[in-house]
Amino acid sequence: MALSLNGLYVDMDQKTICVLSQGCAANFGEGERIAQWIHQAGYEVIFDFPSNVPSGFLLNVCTVKGNQSAIKLIQKASEEFPNTPILVVGCVLEDLIKELDRFYSNVSCSSLKHIQEFPEVISLVFSEKQKIQMVSNSKFLFQKSPDLSKRENQSVGIVNISQGCLNACAFCSTHLVKGIHRSIPVEQIIEEVRFLVSDGAKEILLTGQDTSCYGFDFETNLAALVRQILEQVPGHYYLRLGMGNPRHLKKYFDELLEVYEDDRIYKFIHLPIQSGSDSILKAMRRQNNVMDYLNLVESFKNKFSKLTLSTDIIVGFPGETDDDFNSTVKLIEETRPSLCNITRFVARPGTPAFEMSPKVPKAIQFERSAALSAVFQKIALENNQEWMDWKGEVLIEKEGFRKGTSIGRNFAYRPVALKGNFPIGSFYDVKVKAAETFALIAEII
Repeated sequence: MALSLNGLYVDMDQKTICVLSQGCAANFGEGERIAQWIHQAGYEVIFDFPSNVPSGFLLNVCTVKGNQSAIKLIQKASEEFPNTPILVVGCVLEDLIKELDRFYSNVSCSSLKHIQEFPEVISLVFSEKQKIQMVSNSKFLFQKSPDLSKRENQSVGIVNISQGCLNACAFCSTHLVKGIHRSIPVEQIIEEVRFLVSDGAKEILLTGQDTSCYGFDFETNLAALVRQILEQVPGHYYLRLGMGNPRHLKKYFDELLEVYEDDRIYKFIHLPIQSGSDSILKAMRRQNNVMDYLNLVESFKNKFSKLTLSTDIIVGFPGETDDDFNSTVKLIEETRPSLCNITRFVARPGTPAFEMSPKVPKAIQFERSAALSAVFQKIALENNQEWMDWKGEVLIEKEGFRKGTSIGRNFAYRPVALKGNFPIGSFYDVKVKAAETFALIAEII
């Protein structure tokens, strides 16, 4: 039975929950994990913003750069679908909870920890429409998923291999939510990867808040984990390793380089440096220096000429001078990343940097961000132009942003745009015909 409500249709016989995630791959992995619990509870799950009135929203938000993007998503769901229950999870801090309590009567807050331990939370919010406030993410491990086949993209499997972080960076609120690093047991990870590959996933993302310290809590490491996955899970698929901090990777770097030789590992590495100035890195409490980063990048590039390097930069951290910023620009010019997440500093409550001074004025932050973006985008385009006339295999990952196109990934995780609608999860041989700043343009051969 369907009823019309302000021109939107509500299916009274179908319980549908819209699950939307923001932020990093680890957050998307957690969002899928919660979607699997919701599906297990008897609800249909969709991963796109709905056109008809759903039974509820599960919004897995990111507040690393402040609350603005989270509030924008919550506001959109609440305004377009008034009185529809909204359950907010993810990186949720007290300042966000207080703001939601003030302005939204239909918004509850919980966490993956509580949903795993008290699955009745799902029915309380979405069926009984009770408002709850139960937020605690730290010191827990992912339970085995009730149904890994419920994924946003059937060709992609996200496997969270750890929770939390061993760093305590002055600017970061994530460790306040996620707690101290804890690794998922090797056997559970291999079991999940094996199922995902058998279920049609061609791309496996190993992710966490910091994958580089995987296994430090039980005397192993990321390289050893990956080697076991490759040995025990045969098949035609690619592994992408998630973000890793330089200070941890250097402890087993030679072993990691050997593992990367396997053709099933994307030649992609995400190494956040955050600043090209050692004095700013010290103020950030990063526990590594610029030379650590340079040595890792140089070693990777010497071994893999077609490597895709990704990094993160924060501009306008308290105390950053023109010389500090110029050092960051120089570092980007020297290491030439193809992906660079440039963020203007945002002071998060509860972090040491919240009280730090001198503050860098917003106007200067914007100037530096724009200047660094221009330098990086020039480098990214030049990097992609080096792929002209390359021939090789791509995995079709998703529909393209432009109508009638598809996006694939090559062995270095470079996005490759193709004209035409190709089956997601299929492999094609292509030739690169053109290059843009953020994608290669190719045709089937």
